[in-house]
Amino acid sequence: MFSNSAFFSDLTPFDVQLLSSHSITRSYPGDCVLINEGDDSDALYVILKGRVRIFVSDQNGREVTLNMQGTGEYFGELALLDEEPRSASVMTLERSRLALIPKEVFKRCLLEQPELAVKLVRAMARRIRALTANLKNMALLDVYGRMAFMLEHLAVRKEGKLVIEQKLTHQDIANMVGSSREMISRIMKELTAGGYIVLKDKKIYICNKLPAGW
Repeated sequence: MFSNSAFFSDLTPFDVQLLSSHSITRSYPGDCVLINEGDDSDALYVILKGRVRIFVSDQNGREVTLNMQGTGEYFGELALLDEEPRSASVMTLERSRLALIPKEVFKRCLLEQPELAVKLVRAMARRIRALTANLKNMALLDVYGRMAFMLEHLAVRKEGKLVIEQKLTHQDIANMVGSSREMISRIMKELTAGGYIVLKDKKIYICNKLPAGW
């Protein structure tokens, strides 16, 4: 069940089977809030199918999207290590199916297989490196630079073309790079007019290397 998850890529088949046997599978509709920022931490989530948005918000309701994740990815891993409340909110972007591994179950698995702890630390180290890169870009790049970095980071190569398969609205992009929707719309319009990107079937195709500045 977890064979496509990056979190479990370093685990042996026995380790994966051990965790899978203790997991709970649940289905959720789109636009369903799975976790609220400040909730008690209770489980690790693995996305078996679908997409979710991870975000934080302030008292005025303004939101910043930290990440969007799809099939094979995971969230909530901090719940396995401490007793602190959730640091971000998570909601589904479409109908999704997830596997939940309760914290207490994971702790028992660690006692049975101590090497799981080392593999967990490695997986979290990769997350921290990615977070550091994102923070660096948010601090040092302008809006266009942040948007270009995000698009190139999300793009995957399919049949010789770079494509962002996630269905992103201009507001989604604005929330991810800390900008207004109007600014993102202007940049996207000019990138499209310049032949750098093509929007087709709700996907973004990067046809040419994005310019260094805007």
